[in-house]
Parts: sequence; C-alpha cells; structure tokens
Amino acid sequence: MDDERWMKRALHLAEKGRGRTSPNPMVGAVLVKDGRVIGEGYHTKAGEAHAEILALRQAKEESKGATLYLNLEPCNHYGKTPPCAPAVIEAGVKRVVVGMEDPNPLVKGKGVESLRKSGLDVEIGISENECRRLNEAFCKYILKKEPFVILKVAATLDGKIATRDGDSKWISGEASRRFVHRLRDQVDGVIVGIGTILKDDPMLTARIKGGRDPYRVILDSRLRIPEDAKVIEISPSRTIVATTELAPKDKRERLEKKGVRVLILDSKQSRVNLKTCLSRLGEMEMMSILVEGGSQVNGAFLDEGLIDKLLLFLSPKLIGDKDAMGIFGGQGIASLGEVISLNEFRMRRIGGDILLEGYIIPSLLPLQKGSGGE
Repeated sequence: MDDERWMKRALHLAEKGRGRTSPNPMVGAVLVKDGRVIGEGYHTKAGEAHAEILALRQAKEESKGATLYLNLEPCNHYGKTPPCAPAVIEAGVKRVVVGMEDPNPLVKGKGVESLRKSGLDVEIGISENECRRLNEAFCKYILKKEPFVILKVAATLDGKIATRDGDSKWISGEASRRFVHRLRDQVDGVIVGIGTILKDDPMLTARIKGGRDPYRVILDSRLRIPEDAKVIEISPSRTIVATTELAPKDKRERLEKKGVRVLILDSKQSRVNLKTCLSRLGEMEMMSILVEGGSQVNGAFLDEGLIDKLLLFLSPKLIGDKDAMGIFGGQGIASLGEVISLNEFRMRRIGGDILLEGYIIPSLLPLQKGSGGE
C-alpha cells in the first residue's frame, strides 16, 4: 500500500535524528501530492523546528490538498517550539496519516483530535510497531521520567566476559567494537562501575567520525575514582560520578572544582541505589543510557529489574575456567520457574560475532501480535 510506503520513508527520515533529539522523539514527515513528494523533513535537534514544519516550508503553497505522513502524532501545545497541528491545518493539508499516538500526556490524542475537528481526514496506526520501536526510549522516558536502559555485554561462547585475572581485551571483534562506538554516539549516557575505571581506565567516548560523546556515569559509592582518570581528564563536564554519603567531602569538592558533576545518592547495601540514580538521570533529561559494566554491575541491574533491552555480543571463543568472570553477578534466581525471558528475541552477525538482542521490560510498548552497581 502507498500509505505503508510513505510511512517507511517518514521512518527513514526520522532515524536520521537518532542521538540528537533527546529528550524529544525522532520524527520524520513526508508531504505527498498526486503520487510525488512535495516536501519532507525530520527533527534534527531538540529546540529546532519539528519535522512537519520543515516539510510544510519545503512544499509551500503546494501543501494545500496534500497528504502528510508522520510517524508520530503532531503536537498541539507550546514547548520549546510552537505547536505543529495548527500549522498543518493552516497549510490546507487534506489528509494526515499518523504512525502512532504520542504517549506524552500533554499531546496524547489531542493533536489528532484538533486535526479532525478542523475537517482533516486522519488515519492512525500505519506501521505502528515500527514507529513504537523507533521511539522506544522516548516512550519510556515520557511516561516514567527515567532513561531507557540498554545493557551491552561482550562474552565468549561459554559465557565469560573476562579471564580470572580480569583480561577482557578483546573478547569481541573489531566490527562489534565499532558498533558499540555508534551506540555511544546515539545514547545520552554510558554507565560503568568504579571497578571498570580502576582496572581499564577507559575513555568511554564515541570514536567515530562526527560522533558525539555521551555523558559518562560512574557508579562509585566511596568515591574511589582517581582524579586523573581519563573520563575526567578528557571532558570533566561530561562526567557524572554517582556516589553516596560514604564519599569523602574533600575529594568531592576537588572533583566538582574540576567540573565533574557529583551526585550524592542514597545507598542500598553500601552501594549506589540504582533506581534513585536512574530517577536523577531522568531529571537531567537523559532519555537513554548504555550500561557497559562488569559482572557485578550487570547483575545489580538484572536483579532489580532495571534492564529494558539486552545486547549480547557472543564471540566464537572459549575460556573454560570456572573462576573466570561470568556475564551476571548478583543474586540471580533460585529456580527455573523465576527465569527471566527475553521478548522479541533476534540474532544477527556483526563481523565474526553474533549479536543477540531482546527486551526484558516490554510493558511500555504494547506491540501488535506477530511483531517480529558499585
């Protein structure tokens, strides 16, 4: 169908804004008249013009009588930019095809309602599954005010992420590591435990052309982070240390003087309370985070049910040591009756590795049937 064809184009356009629109959703718009595109656009950055406005500007007077394709319902309220629904009405657009309703309570259903009240023909739900998955992080953030949590792990075929001595360079192949750098470019923050900082002293940057470095969030209950750690030296203003009341005040003040943001959070079993940490990151308008921790951090996120999506890079290698580090530490489960299952599970090749991907918390994204701490 033509509707699905043009919605696919709108989704393709929206994807171009990935990693740049937070805390706003990714939106693409296509204006079609007499079977040809007369205007299109996508939301490039928070605070900039929305996709439908850009498409209308491009089409100008030709917008009258056209069909507008949007992967997300147009807004009908003032935010950083004026509302879009009135502009669509004023331009004389005849029909609007919307991929999904906006989950934002300020918008939900109101944009579509205003269009219909003005006499426009509105259809909603075209390619809805694809539209929801594109903005999965926004859907969670706008409803819970917490970032969408992606846990990334690289492991051997026997489930090890490091040798007994902590050697993990490199379990995954070069193609998988490039993939992770692209992920860092697309998320708002990367989380690791202090153990990773002390052992590897990583930069946690997105080392790709035109890349944008995420915030680096360090879980460090006692503030053991070296003051010359790379995450501090490279860009202190992009580094956040999540600590507790156990942190020495003098060191906290020195870090803050360097430009590091130190979050004093409540503790849970002498460790940073992860749930509180996510809430604070949400307050900072972080819509998505990538957890790149070790076994204990991974296990803590799993035990507390805080992982939305899992990305597991399996490398065709074996370590075979019972004392080598496994993927998840933590308490785990006692019986298979409590087993945690992945939803929408899929796999693909990334160079010489296999990427296993699935969702652990799917409740905020009610898809249609048949859709494929320290």
